[in-house]
Amino acid sequence: MLNLFSTIIRLALAFVLGGVIGLEREKKGGSAGLRTHILVTVGSALVMLTSLYIYDTCQGEGIIDPGRLAAGVVTGIGFLGAGTIIRSKEGIRGLTTAASIWVSAAIGLAVGCGYFSAAIIVTGASYLALSLLKKLEKEVV
Repeated sequence: MLNLFSTIIRLALAFVLGGVIGLEREKKGGSAGLRTHILVTVGSALVMLTSLYIYDTCQGEGIIDPGRLAAGVVTGIGFLGAGTIIRSKEGIRGLTTAASIWVSAAIGLAVGCGYFSAAIIVTGASYLALSLLKKLEKEVV
């Protein structure tokens, strides 16, 4: 059962982890930066918390699937990410930002359901991929 302390911890962690990715995108001038990534991560965590809350409070009243709301986040976040992608004569821009928004949503869902270790590991891996691999790409290519 969720309590106020658990809820606060989960939403605060989602805020911090979303901020880590958002700061990196902000530094790089991505079309979605700090605030967007925090909102996506915290919003996803809230959806998962709400799903768990519904499951806890309505147990025994029929078939309740806590994964349904999470699936809606995964589907819906694609539309937000698509809005960051710009196609022009020079090529396509915004794919990395769209991917970072998608992974921020997944991190939020993980935090919301209490899977902190995975959320922290994926945040670190995402940060490394966004910050260090671009430098490596430039050196290799």
